[in-house]
Amino acid sequence: MSDETNQRPDDEHQPVEPEAGEPREQQDAPAAEDDSAAEAPAESISDEDLEALLDEGERDLLAEYRDIAARSQAELQNFRNRVERDRQANREAVIAEVIRSLLPAIDDLDRAESHGDLAEGSPLAIVAQKIRGSFEKYGLKAIGTKGEPFDPKLHEALVQLPIPGTETQVVHDVIETGYALGERLIRAAKVAVAVPAE
Repeated sequence: MSDETNQRPDDEHQPVEPEAGEPREQQDAPAAEDDSAAEAPAESISDEDLEALLDEGERDLLAEYRDIAARSQAELQNFRNRVERDRQANREAVIAEVIRSLLPAIDDLDRAESHGDLAEGSPLAIVAQKIRGSFEKYGLKAIGTKGEPFDPKLHEALVQLPIPGTETQVVHDVIETGYALGERLIRAAKVAVAVPAE
């Protein structure tokens, strides 16, 4: 009996495991809820919540930093646009300078063609066709056509011819063809202008 009495006090202090199928005590439930709350991931703080947590001075500083970032981004985009415009303008200027240096050769080909020296299928006619095709690929277009209205921005009048029946100034004859590269004038066309007779 002495052995049984010695074991009883110890048994009273040890936790009793529930038998299989028996529900756990209700005091364990709050502990489980606390564990699940501790394991829940923290939600990210939105900009509105962040501003609500900051005091007035910190909100002003945050707004200032955001303004600086927005201005910097706009300036960077403007810089990229300027670089692209300058790059395109430089490219067109270089092409225009190369074409301008070759215009005398094109004029010689035009004169040869007008005198019948560029027979169709001849080697020189093929070369002329390739040269003109290469320039047209870069957007080169001829300026000056007989009968079109005279435009001092595009035409250089070498002579004026009073012709009866003429109501406005028109191109009567093209002495030297002009050329433009896109919107850039490479050379004005030299023309004879028909003007109203007095």
